[in-house]
Amino acid sequence: MTARLFPSIRRLLATVSCAVLSLSVAATGAPSAARAASAAAIAATPAGPKSVADLAEGLLDAVVNISTSQNVKDDEGAPAPQVQEGAPFQDLFDDYYKGEGKDSRSHTVSSLGSGFVIDPAGYIVTNNHVIEGADDIEVIFPKGNKLKAKLIGTDVKTDLSLLKVESKVPLKAVSFGDSRKIRIGDWVMAIGNPFGLGGSVSIGIVSARGRNINAGPYDNFIQTDAAINKGNSGGPLFNMYGEVIGINTAIISPSGGSIGIGFSVPSEIASTVIDQLKQYGETRRGWLGVRVQPVTEDIAASLGLDKIAGALVSGIVKGGPVENGPIRTGDIIMTFDGKPVAEMRDLLRLVAESPTGKEVAVELIRDGKPLTVTVKLGRLDDKADPATPSDPGESLPDGGQGEDGDIMQPDEQPMPAPQEEMQPLPELKDGASGEGATDGEEIAGDVLGMILGPLDEAARKEFGIAKTVNGVVVEDVVEGSAAAGKGIVRGDTLVEVAQTAVKGAGTVAEKIAELKREGRRNALLLVASPNGDLRTVALAIE
Repeated sequence: MTARLFPSIRRLLATVSCAVLSLSVAATGAPSAARAASAAAIAATPAGPKSVADLAEGLLDAVVNISTSQNVKDDEGAPAPQVQEGAPFQDLFDDYYKGEGKDSRSHTVSSLGSGFVIDPAGYIVTNNHVIEGADDIEVIFPKGNKLKAKLIGTDVKTDLSLLKVESKVPLKAVSFGDSRKIRIGDWVMAIGNPFGLGGSVSIGIVSARGRNINAGPYDNFIQTDAAINKGNSGGPLFNMYGEVIGINTAIISPSGGSIGIGFSVPSEIASTVIDQLKQYGETRRGWLGVRVQPVTEDIAASLGLDKIAGALVSGIVKGGPVENGPIRTGDIIMTFDGKPVAEMRDLLRLVAESPTGKEVAVELIRDGKPLTVTVKLGRLDDKADPATPSDPGESLPDGGQGEDGDIMQPDEQPMPAPQEEMQPLPELKDGASGEGATDGEEIAGDVLGMILGPLDEAARKEFGIAKTVNGVVVEDVVEGSAAAGKGIVRGDTLVEVAQTAVKGAGTVAEKIAELKREGRRNALLLVASPNGDLRTVALAIE
């Protein structure tokens, strides 16, 4: 029996020996089919996300550092420090303060920003706030060479400037892409000179589009979480094809560094501005000649609109393209040149981007009915504002008030149009005069929280109301009323109620009662300030 077990034991020992031999061969590094296959699989696995090194390498040479210097006069009357005779560095103090008491005493302030070459001939784009007020502008290229720059043109409203350098050799340049094709979540690359460190690359995604940070009338920023810091101002934001789809302009940062909220001027705006600066040295924007304000929920309900959209025309500029023309106060502009106007700012941007002299179709709503008119655009004076929200209670949102002092710009709130540029308000009819026609009633009592009275000479003198203003004057406002909540104050004038001209104080109450019988929840009022600025206000009837 024992003899019969030996062959089995011998076979078992042989198997074990083969296994030990295999392990020994593997340990000595001898080739193994399994090991080779495993190594090939590891080699085929990418180490982290796909590299953008090739893309960055081809773009870095086109991004430059902008260095500026400005001579600043010291405050007059500031006392110079008293330095004891023979004190250390006395000569330095004497040199610095030797002009004390004279207007000539000044010192030089320097700053750094970014820019990028858009033309091999030497045209460079940057932010206006990077070079604003500079006496000397120098462009520093990635390889260290420096060239003096000349300012070709600047546009404060979009914070863009165009520079020109004279180079003996063609410069590496990049081109604009179409920012309208970019989507939220797409990868983008920012290149610039944060804190003056030189060309730096950061990667992120598009976090949002169409951001309004209240930096200017044409806000339509791309928001990104790609790292943007002080010194990145004026640098490019690239898509993954190496095209410039934005100019890095602003950040929100309590600390002064990047927290992942940066804003870029989209190329759809920047390319047009830069082309005009290059061709004319200035911008040439279209001008419609209207004052507008947002369409609120109350206003939409008052006019029977099924959605909140469009821009409400609150005034027509005297001498403008549509004076006595196809657009009237109270119209709501829904599309411009075939493009939808989702909100007031869309209209400002669409008009500005249109060439002067162009005839465009405008779809609007008037008296609750759709209407299409054709207008011919004028040219906007850059010293004036394109169109202005005129209701302080429904003005532009308070965005962009970060604590970053480098690239978050001060508010540039549109200023009201001068009184002499405003079209006279609607004339009174049926023999009524602007001197307080009251339809047989001098005082209408409390109407939606307003105490109304005749607009006579005494009222004009008391409240300083312009001669061009007609209607009934608000003599007082009940505290806590709907009128007070909408910003109506003593001295305002009611010009229209529900798009009907006001003839006297009594007619206002009658019109409100009529609207109430019709089941309306709000009354739409056209209100004029004493100097003639118009705004539309929707007041709840109940």
